[in-house]
Amino acid sequence: MKETVLQKKSKAFAVRIIRMYQYLCEGEKEYILSKQVLRSGTSIGANIREAKRAQTTADFYAKLFISLKEAEETEYWLELLVETKYITKEMFDSIYADCEEIIKLLVTSTKTIKENKTK
Repeated sequence: MKETVLQKKSKAFAVRIIRMYQYLCEGEKEYILSKQVLRSGTSIGANIREAKRAQTTADFYAKLFISLKEAEETEYWLELLVETKYITKEMFDSIYADCEEIIKLLVTSTKTIKENKTK
């Protein structure tokens, strides 16, 4: 099965999150916030991947919606990291933009599924 745009973007985002986690742990000696952003940021793609094998449309929707919630949580942790100066504004702007793009894709996908379900 071909990898979707959402799958590709969420996996690339997870790789960026892992690299940021490594930077925060090794360079900044920050372990609490970085662990939270690692968990939520990598969970986005994991749930999208899991949705590939959903048993029903409702299951598929639920997995994508979990991904959306994890993406929103990731934005929160990124905001805290920049506001506490663990990451630079430039780092934040770049990774935050990627997270926002994934959120937009997930919102569109979940809305489409919901609209198709009511037809």
